[in-house]
Amino acid sequence: MTVPAGTARRAKFETHESYDELLAHVRAGELGPDPATQRIAVAFTTRQAVRHDGRGTGYRNEVLSLRLAEAVGSCAVEPGALPDRAVEECVGTEVARLLEHPLLPVRVAALDAYLMHVTPHSPGNGASPFPLPADTSLAKSRARAKAVVELLDLPADATVLVVGVVNSLLEALRSRGLGYVPCDLKGGLTEWGEAVVTDALAAADRCDALLVSGMTLGNGTFEPLRRHALRHGKQLVMFAQTGSAVLPRFLGHGVSAVCAEPYPFFWLDGGPGTVHRYGGPCPEGCR
Repeated sequence: MTVPAGTARRAKFETHESYDELLAHVRAGELGPDPATQRIAVAFTTRQAVRHDGRGTGYRNEVLSLRLAEAVGSCAVEPGALPDRAVEECVGTEVARLLEHPLLPVRVAALDAYLMHVTPHSPGNGASPFPLPADTSLAKSRARAKAVVELLDLPADATVLVVGVVNSLLEALRSRGLGYVPCDLKGGLTEWGEAVVTDALAAADRCDALLVSGMTLGNGTFEPLRRHALRHGKQLVMFAQTGSAVLPRFLGHGVSAVCAEPYPFFWLDGGPGTVHRYGGPCPEGCR
């Protein structure tokens, strides 16, 4: 059913059994206003390169962000993969049309913006804020890693599949005595010279839990990982700059916890920030 233009529905925070199911409910206007009545006012990309002091390796980020009213939805892409025309195509366009866009990152960013608009990160929607300090980029990266890794409830000898290699996350796992298998489509080596595997599903069978980047939404690898976690009863913790408002919708359906980080991200600003945690055990400082 499609809600007539101009008809508002009360926003509801509901969880969903799959990405396709969530998308169908949004398209039908069942979670808020009809997306055909919602237009993207601003579209932009953020490109960043970083090498933290004391680290031997660096990385690059590129993120597409779409603004809907007060909300910003985002989807990370491989640097250089997004055509310049994508930003122009999004501006002034209805969310409903962008949910049908041929580029998956555009569809994900549009869905994220819509859900951020109708159900922002707040305690009323199940989020617990976690403050990040004003500090160097490395200190903020480590603070975020702490917020993420605390959402895992595992014995010290467990092994975690980390999809989307972030050295601060690996460092935080090492500090807890947890083993890990680093995985990233780019391959390569970690800061400690460990080989990075490229096939997440192949590696998942030998891991006790999954710690996964929201970027998997934008490259189409999220659903197989969610189904694996659900089928095998494994914890799946998401750290999400991409789809920060999307991924909490799968809590209880394969996703056990989410550390949601909407725009602006920790690496953009030296001042204080906030991430929002959903699910997981009650970590230090959550009370």
